[in-house]
Amino acid sequence: MLRAQWPRESDIKEVEEKQGCVTTPGGCPAMARPPAPGSVIVPDWHESPEGKEYLACILRKNRRRVFAPSLPRGLLERPVLPPPLAIDTASYKIFVSGKSGVGKTALVAKLAGLEVPVVHHETTGIQTTVVFWPAKLQTSDRVVMFRFEFWDCGETALKKFDHMLPACKEKTDAFLFLFSFTDRASFEDLPGQLARITGEAPGVVRMVVGSKFDQYMHTDVPERDLTAFRQAWELPLLRVKSVPGRRLADGRTLDGRAGLADIAHVLNGLVEQLWHQDQVAAGLLPNTPDNTPS
Repeated sequence: MLRAQWPRESDIKEVEEKQGCVTTPGGCPAMARPPAPGSVIVPDWHESPEGKEYLACILRKNRRRVFAPSLPRGLLERPVLPPPLAIDTASYKIFVSGKSGVGKTALVAKLAGLEVPVVHHETTGIQTTVVFWPAKLQTSDRVVMFRFEFWDCGETALKKFDHMLPACKEKTDAFLFLFSFTDRASFEDLPGQLARITGEAPGVVRMVVGSKFDQYMHTDVPERDLTAFRQAWELPLLRVKSVPGRRLADGRTLDGRAGLADIAHVLNGLVEQLWHQDQVAAGLLPNTPDNTPS
């Protein structure tokens, strides 16, 4: 099996320090180095009694509430909290990128607590999905509600219509790059995606997500290649499973609270990267190697 030949550290040109920017192996600038996991928000706070009290606003009888980018009739635009729990909301746009069939739509559905399509159908246009997620900041003990608007577009549509990619990239705060553990080609395509998608987007958070991790015994992407990729690109890399969501007692309805536990690491990872990026951009934190994971 061929292994992806990621650029070695000795092959990477010296970091260009200009306005706080650093350069990755692909030549893509990034405003802030990734923070160490757990340094920005309180880990596992969502499992605490206080966290569950805030999570109740995105649940109804253990089912996830549905939120929309706008306010169509019958849909909620934002969670409603009791006055004593009222908190600020931070909003971000996130573009989900990846080869056809890697699970972009399935990932967004999981994050939103929606049914994951059983049969793959490529997204024909741009699909937007809103997810709310509360988190508690480490430094201030302040709780903030994060509003993520995920943009998902099929690979064929991106290639066919020139306006699709610029629309997805416009005012984007983060890129999620997906590959499948069962599709070697999707992993080897990551450097090209990173260069193509983020080349003209300095300062945008970038994260990588490997889907179908529950099929790891049949993986086409061994751990040594993941390690080489992380060392070369210095990007957060998360893993998600593709198994169907757990159900309530009726056997049909998705268990919203159990679903949150399954995807909390992805939402918390986004919160940490985006909040840290904003703090560095605002000059409230230094962009130094001390902020990087050990």
